[in-house]
Amino acid sequence: MDMQNLLDDIVGTIKPHLGQGEVAGYIPELGAVGADHFGISVATREGEVFASGDSEMAFSIQSISKVFALALVLADDGDRIWKRVFREPSGNPFNSLVQLEHEDGIPRNPFINAGALVVTDRLLSISENPSTAVRDLLRQESGNDSLVVDAVVADSEARHSNRNKSLAHFLASCGNLDNPVDDVLDAYISQCSLAMSCTDLALASRFLASNGMRGDGTALLSPPQTKRINAVMLTCGTYDAAGEFAYRVGLPGKSGVGGGIIAVVPNNCTVCVWSPGLGRSGNSVAGMAALDEFTTRTGLSIF
Repeated sequence: MDMQNLLDDIVGTIKPHLGQGEVAGYIPELGAVGADHFGISVATREGEVFASGDSEMAFSIQSISKVFALALVLADDGDRIWKRVFREPSGNPFNSLVQLEHEDGIPRNPFINAGALVVTDRLLSISENPSTAVRDLLRQESGNDSLVVDAVVADSEARHSNRNKSLAHFLASCGNLDNPVDDVLDAYISQCSLAMSCTDLALASRFLASNGMRGDGTALLSPPQTKRINAVMLTCGTYDAAGEFAYRVGLPGKSGVGGGIIAVVPNNCTVCVWSPGLGRSGNSVAGMAALDEFTTRTGLSIF
């Protein structure tokens, strides 16, 4: 298969989807991004990259960062985090308070906002450099030392984070945060506001397609840990559209409201797509269509 020609063709095929959906206006700075952008990159286990469209344009990774925070916690702390976070789909919006209260402050999974706050809290407790841990991992695995937090996005998100503040305070009231709420929120917003391209993210995600092996050949995670992150991505990585994503795409994936989605083909490659227009569940409309096209035409699916 000529991967480059395929990606170029997908860019043309999904053009009717561009502009569909709504850009994430609840974070004003994200709402200023034009909805007609689209990029796609594929990185093989060996580090070969194929890319097309706006694949080198940096965007706010938002909830995609939750995958890398979870990987760092599992790498340094083993399975202890699962005593504080469940591994089940939520069936509710990613920032819902209702389920968290009903289940006594134990988030349904690490990829909804409440669960990610708990993971971030644990990362603050165990990391030598908690304020830069996720950024440093992404720099190392992508090979891009210039990756930085978009300060404008971070400020915009901080000024409109009342729902996340409520989640964090409720978690603290249930004894499920060890660090001060403001410290947890600052770290969470910082990692979500990292700016990366599709190519950066595809390269940074390769350990998920390589049984936990980093780009330099060392192990970040064990094969069982990698399997489990991919499993949670499949069932919980696209919020309450995880069933639709599995049906259409058939790969473990994680989306963010910046319009990006990463997907993992175990033992083969990683794919990242980006287009800012979001559907009702907070996932990129054009990105979903592109990944559907990619797995349908390549047969690269876990099913």
